[in-house]
Amino acid sequence: MKLRSGRSYWLAVDQGDASEPIYQSLAGDARCEVVVLGGGITGALVAWQLTKRGVDVVLLDEREFGNGSTAASTGLLQYEVDTHLVDLVRKVGRDYAVHAYRRGLQAIDEIEALVSNLGDSCGFARRGSLYFASSVFHHRRLKAEYNCRREFGFDVDWLTRRQLRDLSSIRAPSAIVSHGDAEIDPYRFTRRLIKLAVAQGCRAHSGTKVVEVNEQADHVRLDTDRGIVIADKVVYATGYATKPFLEGEEAGSLHSTYAIVSEAEPDFPGWPRDFLIWETARPYFYARRTTDGRAMIGGEDSSFSSDHRRDSLVDRKVEKLMQRFHGLFPKAHFSPAYAWGGTFAQTKDGLAYIGSPAGRPRAYFALGYGGNGITYSVIAAQLMADLQTGTPNADAAVFRFGR
Repeated sequence: MKLRSGRSYWLAVDQGDASEPIYQSLAGDARCEVVVLGGGITGALVAWQLTKRGVDVVLLDEREFGNGSTAASTGLLQYEVDTHLVDLVRKVGRDYAVHAYRRGLQAIDEIEALVSNLGDSCGFARRGSLYFASSVFHHRRLKAEYNCRREFGFDVDWLTRRQLRDLSSIRAPSAIVSHGDAEIDPYRFTRRLIKLAVAQGCRAHSGTKVVEVNEQADHVRLDTDRGIVIADKVVYATGYATKPFLEGEEAGSLHSTYAIVSEAEPDFPGWPRDFLIWETARPYFYARRTTDGRAMIGGEDSSFSSDHRRDSLVDRKVEKLMQRFHGLFPKAHFSPAYAWGGTFAQTKDGLAYIGSPAGRPRAYFALGYGGNGITYSVIAAQLMADLQTGTPNADAAVFRFGR
């Protein structure tokens, strides 16, 4: 599956690190405790967590590491999921819903602690999120969401129309400001994590295509175009290309989304502080800034996973995103520098699927589907390591298959 099209900003600006290892293809057969399929941000986190626990890991990807959907990510780190907390309570129950939101906030804290030990900030910065009502008809629903989050102790503020007008050029009936979110360079973060995992003992091989996976009673066998890998367990961290491995499990529906990054500007008048911005409409428009003074905007989701391969459609989506930006920030200049489309997935409740499907004890799946792929990846990596080492983890029930 082609997970990204167009020119990714992250690949363009990351010039690499002379000290970074050169990851060769697998050369012959290998044996390990756990083989991780997928060298994007999820696979990198899983490999790092497992090797940190002393597990013998082989990491495989047919691309260069981080060059799939990770390079298409816009690097927003939010504890809020696409399903409102008030709605998630109705879908999965209060305990699981509140746990999922709190766990997302904790995951951002864990990323902050991790980058402080990487010797590279990877563009990580704490940011507030401004979530505004796209129309007057969404005001009451947004107020209910605010009250629900307040009830369960989340640090949120309410903005009236006048307060929002005083803060920004956004003309909306109301908004929630959430505290505790962040942003990151996902590609750089992935590469630094893999470097750390390799230093801990992980064997990482890019340019290695997995042809077939056989999960047996006492082992897993992977046939690749470079050799055979025998492992005790396999972790599928293949993101939106995971469907062929799920064998009938319906984990989510695949769609296309689009993003643009501007040329650097001294300022974007009307943009409130350095907030991450998103809205109640679905599909929603969202925006963040970059460390080098650019605006990154996205949305305009379309129904099929292959839509982003159509250049003419990407062009139309880019135009609509720019119109939306100028509608919110009429005095700001936006000159597009990078534009791309990519695949994303939605689940029935907005929560990720993490763990082992029924009848597959040697397979772990780390599927960051929903709206919070990176925070879900952090949760998945911790859970994979705990499952492998027999450590109890309350996340298992919340993100389980078959729920």
